Amino acid sequence: MNPRPTKIVLIGAGSASFGLGTVRDIVLTPELRGSTLWLVDINERAVNTMAELVRRLSDAADANLDVRETTDRKEALPGASFVVVSIERERERLWKLDFEVPLKHGIRQIYGENGGPGGLFHSLRQIPPVLDIAHDMERLCPGALLINFSNPMSRICLALARHSGVPFVGLCHGIHNHRPRLARLMDADPLDIEPKAAGINHFTWILDLRSKSTGEDLYPRLRQAVRTYDPTYLPLDRYLFDKFGLFPSPCDDHPGEYLAWAWQFYGLKGYDFDVEVRARNDLWARIERILAGQEPIEPLLGNRSGERAVDIIRAIATNQPSYELAVNITNSGHIANLPAGCIVEVPALVAAWGVKGLNVGELPEGCALLLRTQVGLQDLVVQAAVSGDRRVALEAMLADPVVQDAQAAERALDELLQLEAAYLPQFK
Repeated sequence: MNPRPTKIVLIGAGSASFGLGTVRDIVLTPELRGSTLWLVDINERAVNTMAELVRRLSDAADANLDVRETTDRKEALPGASFVVVSIERERERLWKLDFEVPLKHGIRQIYGENGGPGGLFHSLRQIPPVLDIAHDMERLCPGALLINFSNPMSRICLALARHSGVPFVGLCHGIHNHRPRLARLMDADPLDIEPKAAGINHFTWILDLRSKSTGEDLYPRLRQAVRTYDPTYLPLDRYLFDKFGLFPSPCDDHPGEYLAWAWQFYGLKGYDFDVEVRARNDLWARIERILAGQEPIEPLLGNRSGERAVDIIRAIATNQPSYELAVNITNSGHIANLPAGCIVEVPALVAAWGVKGLNVGELPEGCALLLRTQVGLQDLVVQAAVSGDRRVALEAMLADPVVQDAQAAERALDELLQLEAAYLPQFK
């Protein structure tokens, strides 16, 4: 296949993990040789460092990429075919507030990223800047595909569907990362496991589980395995499996964000911020050593990241069809007993025609009911993020199944609105 040069813009490219993983995938994709790659980030030092690394990767792999960098996305967007977005602002500090303030007021959320009061405030911060990107795309690169990695995934994608005209797809590696966990339970090869899952982001249900090599139905094997495997491993997922009949995806911490009683299984330890910070610092230190000539660059070219953005870009740019395990798109009958127009995560086929979700029929009613609660809540959250209306934000807080105390909800809402005011200008 001859290379098919295209223009790709990465917004948030100064992130050591997201930026490096995505550009490495581009460099390692022969069909994208000669493409123009714009790296965009508000952190000038980070984006300049990443651009220098990408140029060296491109040279080492003979990818012939035209690499450019900027802190102004309006400079990068004109003529783009694909815009990949992964943005956050003061991720650890604000996430800690999202988690700790509601907990201080007695609200038991287990993670505070995508559901509960923390997920609400994460959405209030994230939705406006992503919509700003989409509106710039409408003017500067109409028709370009926005590929979103930012969380809260479902709520951001719903905002894009309701308040912009850009084509979009949201990507999450949850089901891909769940394969090794399922393999561990069954003592199987993770590369031989083929799940088919559907639902909403961070809470899908595995509808079918098969061996790639033989086509064998692996669900009986999984049911047998969970009866005897260490009961402390994935206790919430296994409880849901036992009570609702399907195994959820991904692991406990994500579905648990949407369930009032998840803390009984997962506890209230929250996210390990220290591990995240150390990993990022270690990766930046490695990048600096490579650029200083103290460490070879070639090992970075050994493996793909495992993310699916570049495979989708390749499939569309070259019309080489690709099957994707999970994409976040607008529900157009893909899950029959979830509302039309909500955001669902389903398998899809991708080619020059774009991203086409597969119809999976109806979910078992109990499974669907848990998701419909979140689908309705997402509407309120998007309204609050766009309008800056405290009353709507409070309605979203009170409607969240994680919130069991009305007075605590108001106290947490007002405290977070004050502490995070600099990041929530729409509420002024």
